[in-house]
Amino acid sequence: MKLKPASINSIALVVVLAGIIRPAMAQETFTFSAKQAVDYAMKNSVNVRNALKDVEIQLQTNREITAAAYPQLSGNVNVTDYLKLPTQLIPAEFFGGAAGEFIPVQFGTKWSGTYGATLNQILFDGQVFVGLQARAASIEYAEKNVGVTRETIKANVYKIYYQLVVGQKQLALLDANIARSEKLLHDTKALFENGFQEKLDVDKVSVTLANLKTQKTKVQNQLQTGYIGLKYLMGMPVKNQLMLTDTLSDAFLREGVLTDSIRMEDRQEYQLLKSVEKLNTYNIKRHRFTYIPTVSLTGNYNRMAMREKFNFFKSGQDWFTTAYIGLQINVPIFDGFARDARIRTAKLELEKTHNNIEDLKNRINMEVDSSRISIANALIAVDEQKKNMELAEQVYNQTKIKYEQGLGSNLEITNAETELRTAQNNYFSALYDAIIARINYLRAIGKL
Repeated sequence: MKLKPASINSIALVVVLAGIIRPAMAQETFTFSAKQAVDYAMKNSVNVRNALKDVEIQLQTNREITAAAYPQLSGNVNVTDYLKLPTQLIPAEFFGGAAGEFIPVQFGTKWSGTYGATLNQILFDGQVFVGLQARAASIEYAEKNVGVTRETIKANVYKIYYQLVVGQKQLALLDANIARSEKLLHDTKALFENGFQEKLDVDKVSVTLANLKTQKTKVQNQLQTGYIGLKYLMGMPVKNQLMLTDTLSDAFLREGVLTDSIRMEDRQEYQLLKSVEKLNTYNIKRHRFTYIPTVSLTGNYNRMAMREKFNFFKSGQDWFTTAYIGLQINVPIFDGFARDARIRTAKLELEKTHNNIEDLKNRINMEVDSSRISIANALIAVDEQKKNMELAEQVYNQTKIKYEQGLGSNLEITNAETELRTAQNNYFSALYDAIIARINYLRAIGKL
């Protein structure tokens, strides 16, 4: 079939577009240390970005508050067409008529128009004054909220990152175990073929090898899910590839723990509540100022014209000017105790904040004490489980040598291998606990 020129051009266009789009859709690869992962999350996490947007929103709210202290100027234009002129009644005796009678009279013209401007300037308003004072506290509150959000994201990124590092370490040990079991299976088969082992021994080793491979698949799936969760938490497209560079060591687990004392000011949540306390104090002050009169300056300038026809733009026609300037004082007298209720409510809100601050102090002390106990116990457990794992490996190696020399049974080496895997699992469990305990401790003392 012969292609038409238009078809050829369409195909060429698709090929060109495909060449452009494919690189744009290609996966990116990132190689991050734990700190780099946290830095990436601080820039790309949706929660952090929204918290920063709240700061920008508060800045605009402050601009709105500031605007109340500036002169307010508005203009107006009005054109009226009286389809029926308004009628007024005038006593007839003004025109020589009888008393008690009225004469209907129409005043005005069919068309009237005005234009002008009105100026209003607040000279004193307690609520506006307090609002201006509270602008810095409002920004501080929004920024402290960013700090709390960042700290939460940072803690979670660290936890998942190092859990993945442990998972990779566990996967490497599983590969070593699989290689060891494959070697054992090969040797057991050879002994079976030469009549030194039973078929049951070969089957036992085969089952052990299959279980190890199944465990490896399970760990690989958990790692893949963990990587997806970490990328999502960081705000990274999940299609991208992420590689971790940090490793775990005993020095890392012990670095910066069990040495620092707690300062409440180091905790972001404490700083946030202190900002709330400031705002509550300003709120009480704002309501108290409603008892004070407000003073404002007003001014108006208007021009008015009356026409029988719509010819306002015709030159030589009269326009009449009205202008005034005035001082307005509003004095609050009685509002049914509404102001008093608002002040009492604001005071109660401040008392609640004080209670929350005291509760937070107690909770921080509790978190510090419990996290100190947890990290101390976790480090002891890591040391013990590491020694136990090394010992189990030595037992396995010795049992394997005896088995290869014909001095040991298949049951002995199977038991030794089972104990080795149990010791390895216990070690990794202790390592997981130590990582979580370390991060919780550093967060508790505000040093994360």
